[in-house]
Amino acid sequence: MTHAVAEDRAQDGQALPIRQGVFVAVAGPSGSGKDSLMDYARRRLGPLAGGVVFARRIITRPAEAGGEMHDTLDEAAFERARAQGRFALSWQANGLSYALPASIDEAMREGSVVVANVSRAVIPRLGARYANVLPVVVTAPPEILAERLSRRGRETRQEVMARLARAGAFAVEGAHVIDNSGPLENAGERFLALLRRAAAWSDVCDMV
Repeated sequence: MTHAVAEDRAQDGQALPIRQGVFVAVAGPSGSGKDSLMDYARRRLGPLAGGVVFARRIITRPAEAGGEMHDTLDEAAFERARAQGRFALSWQANGLSYALPASIDEAMREGSVVVANVSRAVIPRLGARYANVLPVVVTAPPEILAERLSRRGRETRQEVMARLARAGAFAVEGAHVIDNSGPLENAGERFLALLRRAAAWSDVCDMV
């Protein structure tokens, strides 16, 4: 069972929710290509690059295990960091613990667009911490997910099948859905358009 936690206090005592900035919450089943989509956008932001922050996750998974670039803590160190208030968000999924660093709060207060790969269970709770949240769900048909997961070679067939079963029920209310089953450019340009919208929103959100 996936369990998600939004840390319940600001790191410097400031009030929540943070009303500046826009948090772009990227979710989707494993194999949908979330990391590829974010990498595509990161390389093509152009003038927006200075105002968009791609958050690096902290995971209780060895860095050499493959997949996204992330920071690694063992379970004991992760729990100490969480207790010390070093995370803005933390959650558990697929037998691992995940977190986003507390530094993203400051990026939000500065009016940045913060982009992060999160569990879908986190999204309904994000509003308690950030006033402006843009949820994005990346999808692909089951046969494409299965092929991509098998190609990664990180999981057994049983684990792959379990991920596909969870993907079949993947939905987030009010999210922008991007089908990433075709050429990466197609989905990437749609995601870039959403980041431009988030940047425009961030420019005015603390005025209303």
